[in-house]
Parts: sequence; C-alpha cells; structure tokens
Amino acid sequence: MTKFPMTVQGAQALEEELKHLKSVLRPQIIQAIAEARELGDLKENAEYHAAREQQGMVEARIRDIEGRLQNAQIIDIASIPQTGKVIFGVTVDIANVETDETVTYQIVGDDEADIKQGKLSVSSPIARALVGKEEGEVAVVKTPSGIVEYEIVEIRHI
Repeated sequence: MTKFPMTVQGAQALEEELKHLKSVLRPQIIQAIAEARELGDLKENAEYHAAREQQGMVEARIRDIEGRLQNAQIIDIASIPQTGKVIFGVTVDIANVETDETVTYQIVGDDEADIKQGKLSVSSPIARALVGKEEGEVAVVKTPSGIVEYEIVEIRHI
C-alpha cells in the first residue's frame, strides 16, 4: 500500500476533525434519529430520512479520514536537518524573476493543500519545480500562460 506524505499539522487537523465527528456529530445524529422515530410512520418522516442521510455522510467522512491517516507518512520537518534544499514540508519564499513579486509557500501533502493559506501541494507544478533546488537557484515552472521563473529566496524548516 502506498504511503502519502503529510505534515504533522495536517495529521493533527484530521485527528481533531475525526474526534469531533465521533464524539459530537455522531451522538447528535443518533439522538435526532431516535426523536424522529418517535414521530411515527418512517415512510413519510422527513426528519428521519434527513437524519439517516446525514448519518451516512458523517460515517463516510469518518472512514475517509481513518483511511487517510492509516495511509499517511507523517513527516515532521522540524526534526529533519537543514540541507539548504527544498523538500516536503519546508516553507519557502520565492520571487517571480520577471515581476519581483515574492510569495511564501509551505510544501504539504495533497489533502492539506490550500493556496489561500500558503499551503502548496507537493504534486503541484510549482512544488515539483522547486523540490531539490537550493536558495538562490531559479525554478522554471510551465503554466498554461507560459513559462514562469521563480528564484528561491529562503528555505525554512518550521
């Protein structure tokens, strides 16, 4: 079975969501189903059907999270010695060579990626171009609008 990289923070977020689903939402749904059953005829009971549908979605999400955590290779970037190269989990400042615009990204697993929070998927074109490069090097990224060059300004293990 293939293991997928995940940061410590990403694993913690999934574990917190799993705990919430199991300890808060699941009991609420069970209670809602019990209350809806008391209303009588289940064939025409909208509350019952809605609660059962929500239960199915929550149980599917629980299985999904458990599967992701089981197949995760959790990487703690803070414990990895700095080599000066871009690797999974690092936070990297890059500057567009043409516009001099600087952005900061943390390279994370596919499940954790959120560009608005500066979390870039390791399988994205930018991350693939950056991995293995060192500070001062230029990474060439092929985008739909053409080739973009980024200079690696700083690499941090945080």
